[in-house]
Amino acid sequence: MAVGGVTNRKAPSLPTVAFIGAGTVGTALAVRLSEKGYPVVAAASRTLASAQALAARIEGCSAYASVEEATKAADLVFITTPDAAIGAVAAIVRWRAGQCVVHCSGVDSLDVLEPARQQGALVGAFHPLQSFASVEQALYNLPRSTFALEASSPALLETLRAMALSLEGMPVVLGAGDKVLYHASAVIACNYLVTLAKMATDLWEKLGVPRQDAIKALLPLVQGTVNNLEQVGLPNCLTGPISRGDVSTVEKHLRALVQRAPELLPAYQELGKQTIPIALAKGRLDLGKARQLRELLEAR
Repeated sequence: MAVGGVTNRKAPSLPTVAFIGAGTVGTALAVRLSEKGYPVVAAASRTLASAQALAARIEGCSAYASVEEATKAADLVFITTPDAAIGAVAAIVRWRAGQCVVHCSGVDSLDVLEPARQQGALVGAFHPLQSFASVEQALYNLPRSTFALEASSPALLETLRAMALSLEGMPVVLGAGDKVLYHASAVIACNYLVTLAKMATDLWEKLGVPRQDAIKALLPLVQGTVNNLEQVGLPNCLTGPISRGDVSTVEKHLRALVQRAPELLPAYQELGKQTIPIALAKGRLDLGKARQLRELLEAR
């Protein structure tokens, strides 16, 4: 996996672009790329109304009822449908030799575009490593994101890299077989952070504090932790009882969870065990305390 830094380099040429799929990701990418000078000329989607809604945001973009007609209008076609539909779109279109076909799946590699490649198209993947809860939030979050890239040719890879840089993003080039682990990493960092927040607020509800109030109370802590992660980095940003070898506090946590929130005990134990090596790497936790903590976390 190669990581490219952000530079002021511009795309050597600006291909005409079409989007098949007018959902959150497709709309946000289309709008932001258009703002950066890329000619987004066509859109198609499961319904014509969705394609028209995307096209209405971009000057010079036309909505098509037919996927085939939309793809004919562009040099580079983004397939931004749900993942399960990418292969079907690739299979039903008659692609031109040399045309570029790119999907935005986080977990699929280039094999899903094999029908297009067999017709002579260049195939690639362009995945924004970001959380998009709505179109407007996606438009806000998309710039400065990381973009995972794959391509069947150096020329297409350079085009996709230039697109990522134009969005002030960081391009990361993935090798064959890397995509699933990359996506698992994203799920842990993003989706499971939400799960952890839910678990934390479950405990506040047991104290009689409504979830929304608990979220408001915990967010400064979460944001401070993210700031520490960015500014100090791993492993030095780690704080808390395991970081300092505070066996007594962890023991108290375990007793309280057994009594009042036993459903959260296994997760607390596993997260604690995964934290011990980070604490050791930071250097404040000695091997003796690490052994005590591991035995304690495995005991129940």
